Amino acid sequence: MRIFISLSVVLIVIANHAFASEKCHVPVADWQPRTTLRMKLEGEGWKVRTIHAEDGCYEAFAVNPNGQTVEASFNPKSLETVEVRVPQ
Repeated sequence: MRIFISLSVVLIVIANHAFASEKCHVPVADWQPRTTLRMKLEGEGWKVRTIHAEDGCYEAFAVNPNGQTVEASFNPKSLETVEVRVPQ
């Protein structure tokens, strides 16, 4: 019985992770244009290489004002930062 319960819990966790993979939950109709995000970031001193959609967010590959190469995710409606990663 314990094995069945343990297995059930594991399957529920895996299923929830699969459905919750999107970081941003914004209908496409509410997204601002990529050019708006580009202008915002460049105005803050970023050097933007590319911006594309991934996991329901905008993802920018850029050099931030500190000179670090970063991959950053942004909410496509508010353009708020969701996550910033420094690739190694």
